[in-house]
Amino acid sequence: MTYAGFWKRFAAFLIDMIVLMVLGAIVGGIFGFLYGTTAGTAEGSEVMGQMGGIIVGWIYYAAFESSEKQATLGKMALSIKVTDLEGQRIGFGRATGRHFAKIVSGIILLIGYIMVAFTSQKQGLHDIMAGCLVVNKV
Repeated sequence: MTYAGFWKRFAAFLIDMIVLMVLGAIVGGIFGFLYGTTAGTAEGSEVMGQMGGIIVGWIYYAAFESSEKQATLGKMALSIKVTDLEGQRIGFGRATGRHFAKIVSGIILLIGYIMVAFTSQKQGLHDIMAGCLVVNKV
């Protein structure tokens, strides 16, 4: 296995963010609109929209990374995938843990992400917490 480096992973992240902005806006807009037109307030509508966006991000990452492809659309575009420490496909639960562990990687001044550039297996803090690797496809 060869590990995917920081810049390759960063480029995949940028692609995924574009996809998620579009998906999040659509789903969040639908959630917010439905809530606002049924019985909700404008403030509640905004919160529902944001929650819809959070759910979309979680499902996007967890479903794609635990799928047969083992990669989000951004990772597929750059020929990288997420595995466990033995190089096997991860399940939805581990992919969910990895996704939410990214909060920790980001909240400590992005140091959890920057670690990718300096660890021997190119792991971020969220990868270490979830027992995952991001590797180049062969």
